[in-house]
Amino acid sequence: MGSLGSILKNPDEFYPLLKLKIAARHAEKQIPPEPHWAFCYSMLLKVSRSFALVIQQLDANLRNAVCIFYLVLRGLDTVEDDTSIPTDVKVPILVDFHKHIYERDWHFSCGTNNYKVLMDEFHHVSTAFLELERGFQEAIEDITKRMGAGMAKFICKEVETIKDYDEYCHYVAGLVGLGLSKLFSASGLEDLAPDPLSNSMGLFLQKTNIIRDYLEDINEIPKSRMFWPREIWSKYVNKLEDLKCKDNSVKAVQCLNDMVTNALIHVEDCLKYMSALRDPSIFRFCAIPQIMAIGTLALCYHNIGVFRGVVKMRRGLTAKVIDQTKDMTDVYGAFYDFATMIKPKVDKTDPNATKTLSRIEAVQKACRESGALEKRKSYMVKKEHGYNSTLVIVLFVLLAVIFGYLSTNRSIN
Repeated sequence: MGSLGSILKNPDEFYPLLKLKIAARHAEKQIPPEPHWAFCYSMLLKVSRSFALVIQQLDANLRNAVCIFYLVLRGLDTVEDDTSIPTDVKVPILVDFHKHIYERDWHFSCGTNNYKVLMDEFHHVSTAFLELERGFQEAIEDITKRMGAGMAKFICKEVETIKDYDEYCHYVAGLVGLGLSKLFSASGLEDLAPDPLSNSMGLFLQKTNIIRDYLEDINEIPKSRMFWPREIWSKYVNKLEDLKCKDNSVKAVQCLNDMVTNALIHVEDCLKYMSALRDPSIFRFCAIPQIMAIGTLALCYHNIGVFRGVVKMRRGLTAKVIDQTKDMTDVYGAFYDFATMIKPKVDKTDPNATKTLSRIEAVQKACRESGALEKRKSYMVKKEHGYNSTLVIVLFVLLAVIFGYLSTNRSIN
C-alpha cells in the first residue's frame, strides 16, 4: 500500500488502496492450474501488476488472448530494449518473432530480472498461444509481424523528425491499439474501431512513457536509448543527454513542455475511441491506462524532476483511478481535471505556451461538450492543513488490522 504519510495527506485514497490490495491478492489466487497458463498469468503479475489487475475482469476467452498478446509483445520489446544484443543478431529475431510464437520450444536468453525469465521460458507463452482461437492467433501474429519489422527498422535508424517519432510510436504502441481493437472485434463484444483512433490510443500511452522515462533511457548501459525526436530537442540543446545537466535546466523544461504538448494531440481521438466502447469490462481496460497517462503528463509538465529521477503518480491516486473509472463520465471528469492541473503551470514565456494552452483548451472543450462534468468524481481534492487526530488514530488501527490479516493469510498459504 501507499506510505503512511501519503495516506494521511490524501485520506480519500485509503479505501481505494485497500480495495486494490485485496484485488491484487485475489488475482494471485485466480492463476490457472495448467503449467503454461500458470506461468503466463504469474509472469503478467510480475511484469505489469496494474495491467494484470485490469484484465482480470475481461471475458475469459478475451482475457486469455489479451494476456498472451501482452506477453508476446513484451517479449518482442525485451529483445528490442536489450542494448547488449549485437544488431546483426537482434534484427533477424525481431523480424522473425511472429514465426517463433508458433514454435513450442523456442526461447532466447536476453533482458534482466523478470523479463529474462519470460524470455528463458518463452515456450510456455507459445504453448498458451497455440490454444487460442484462430481469430485471436491471426490478430496477434499480424501485429507481432508488423511491430517486429518496425522495431528492426528503427534499430538502424534514429528518431530524427516528428514524423519519425510518430512512425516509431506507431510500430511499438499504435499497433498495440490496432491489435487490441482486432481482439475486441474477434471476441464479438465490440465493433472494429477505425485504425486512426486505435493508433492514437497507443501513441498517447507510448509518448507519455517516453517522456516519463527520459532519464532511465538516456542512462541505459551499455548504450543509451534515445526516442525523443531531434526535431524537438535540437531547438534547446546540442545533444539529447545535455538535457539532464543542471546548467541546462531552463532549456530542459522548455523541451519537456514541447514534448508534452506534442503528446496532447492524441487526446481527442482517445476520447472518441473510448466513447464508442459498449462492453463495460473492455471500457475499463482501455480507460484506466489512458487516465493514468494524462495524469502522468500533468505531473511531468514543467517538472525538472523528469531529468533528475522518477516522476509518476502516487500509488493512492492510481488506486483511486482504478476504483472510480466506470464510464465515460469518469473519463471526461479525469481528463478535464488533469488538463486543468497543467493549465496554471504554463509559463507565458515558454516558447510553446500558446500551442500548449490551445491543446489544453481543446481537451477541456471536448470534456465540457460531453455534458458529463457535473456528474464527475473530481481528482482535484482541496487539502486541509494539518491532520485530524481522530483520522490518524483510525488509520493506524485499520492499517494494523490489515497488516495482521495479510500476515496471517500469508502464513496459512
